[in-house]
Amino acid sequence: MMNPHTTLTQILDGLMRRYQERVPDVARALDLMIDAGLINSVADIENDHIAFRTMGVEQLGIQSFEKIFLHCGYEKRDPYKFEKKKLDAFWYSPPEPHFPRIFVSELRVPDLSPEAQAIIRSYTDEVTSDPVDELDLDDGKAVDAFLHSPLWRTPTWSDFQRLAEESEYAAWVIYNRYYLNHFTISVHNLAESHNTIEKFNVFLEAGGLKLNDSGGKAKTSADGLLIQSSTVAEMVTAEFDDGNGSTETHSIPGSYVEFAERRVLPDSLAADGSVKRRDGFEASNADKIFESTYSDQTERKEK
Repeated sequence: MMNPHTTLTQILDGLMRRYQERVPDVARALDLMIDAGLINSVADIENDHIAFRTMGVEQLGIQSFEKIFLHCGYEKRDPYKFEKKKLDAFWYSPPEPHFPRIFVSELRVPDLSPEAQAIIRSYTDEVTSDPVDELDLDDGKAVDAFLHSPLWRTPTWSDFQRLAEESEYAAWVIYNRYYLNHFTISVHNLAESHNTIEKFNVFLEAGGLKLNDSGGKAKTSADGLLIQSSTVAEMVTAEFDDGNGSTETHSIPGSYVEFAERRVLPDSLAADGSVKRRDGFEASNADKIFESTYSDQTERKEK
């Protein structure tokens, strides 16, 4: 049996490699940070968390997806609900501090209209059993390949558009499947000139990055200790089934980059001088971060 930390490293490296190829804002943000002397290389980045989106159907969803990371030593933590978006989510704490937290969300498919449910199930019903159960979870390369493999046939453009009318989250997942939705750069340990979201947002916008402004560019938890921002998703060229045995291409939202500032918890200074920072997530913040792939944001970015 392979060391679970070795397996996890293989999985994360594979995810990040493909993600960086697909999301130019990653390189833009990192280049800005290197040019400003905030980091020397990509290896200096603190990855706060990575996030995935899933379909809440019997053989898929969180209950299937989480097995990969629970096997690697992650612990399931707090649940979150997003009533208007019809989503549930959990976060998972890492086996070692240098690994990122994981945030996994799931669409409550039964809460959608009968038409939208039928469209989704016409694809997801092609997956007849839990695909994670068939994986060797000690084989990092196999897990990485799985996370970048299609689970169902290529959707049609008309199905994508119909789902987007009701749930832009549903449309994103029906095409992107398990592609990494975003990774998150921690800012609180950067140089004082850039170590808050307020300062870092100014830095990013001066460098030409477009930020999600849903709920404000800085999304702040009720306790004021978790502040987040994100870029607007990159538009990617996607191939759809045209219904006649050929394909047609359209531009759709891909993935984005998030930024997080976790402030020190009150009265958390230890005898050795270390401090504890705000952990976990905040539903009100995440609710607005989801919209980084929504048309209200991507259309603003294209202007």
